[in-house]
Amino acid sequence: MSVIEMAGLRKEFTVRVKAGRLRRTKRTVTAVDGIDLRVQRGEMLGYIGPNGAGKSTTLKMLTGVLTPSAGEVRVCGLRPVPDRTRLALRIGVVFGQRSQLWWDLPLRDSFDLLRHVYRVPAAEHAARLRRCRDLLDLDGFLDVPVRQLSLGQRMRGELTAALLHGPEVLFLDEPTIGLDVVSRQAVRDFLAELGRAGDTTLVLTTHDLADIERLCHRLVVIDHGRVVHDGTIAELHRRYGSRRLVVAELDAALAEAPAPPGAPLVGVEADGRRLVYALESAGVAEVVSALAGLAALRDISIEEPRIEDVVTRLYRAPVPEARAGG
Repeated sequence: MSVIEMAGLRKEFTVRVKAGRLRRTKRTVTAVDGIDLRVQRGEMLGYIGPNGAGKSTTLKMLTGVLTPSAGEVRVCGLRPVPDRTRLALRIGVVFGQRSQLWWDLPLRDSFDLLRHVYRVPAAEHAARLRRCRDLLDLDGFLDVPVRQLSLGQRMRGELTAALLHGPEVLFLDEPTIGLDVVSRQAVRDFLAELGRAGDTTLVLTTHDLADIERLCHRLVVIDHGRVVHDGTIAELHRRYGSRRLVVAELDAALAEAPAPPGAPLVGVEADGRRLVYALESAGVAEVVSALAGLAALRDISIEEPRIEDVVTRLYRAPVPEARAGG
């Protein structure tokens, strides 16, 4: 069952640009250009793209902040703008710089106020808060005013605040940006646990692709307002020819590095003492065999393809006329 549906979703803005020293003219800018997308209940969706690709504009239309210029959109069966008040009771939102916590109140009081705002029964509120306290380790700072919390503590508080009314969909915009290693891992573990439970649909936008790899089963890449990939991360790697790398550390540089069939040499580093091969049709054994008779191997390692590299290539590719599947 689809909990989010977009059909031909489009958003245009009119901007004023200089046309000489004294004149300005109007120009139409298309931020989202005809997106068709369905998200099933319980999915963990990564929604990514370069700056200006249309990610934030899409989320604002999904949450009722912006009205689409064209197309149809439904979230939990509701139209986000006309049904914004009803929709607010069924979604949770964590947007980077915008807080739903009371700055001067202890975190515990913010949670209690939100119970009344959303009219959550006391028993349900207590059960959800108890779960978040355990999974996000909140007890050490529940009585600290929000303004005195570290960024990591505040983000854990924001996640809790977004979930206390039991939303069907949780929209997350850069939930780990600026966090230290410990806080980042706590947030990832919590979201992974939330995803495994299957009760909440997660839509995650982030520039930290490690979040996507660890949390999301489906990846949608948007560029210039259009979907350029919709599928799994594995499909993304296959589509763009991602290759595992073999890194061979040598005791001494070779005059000429071998190039075994099916494993082209793609890098020479450390003054020739580190050779990098891409595994296409060959395996690690073929690379080792080619080197063994020519040089003393100090170490050999395998590097898995990095999603950052694949997505960078995708961003640089020409924008397709129509949506490309994964």
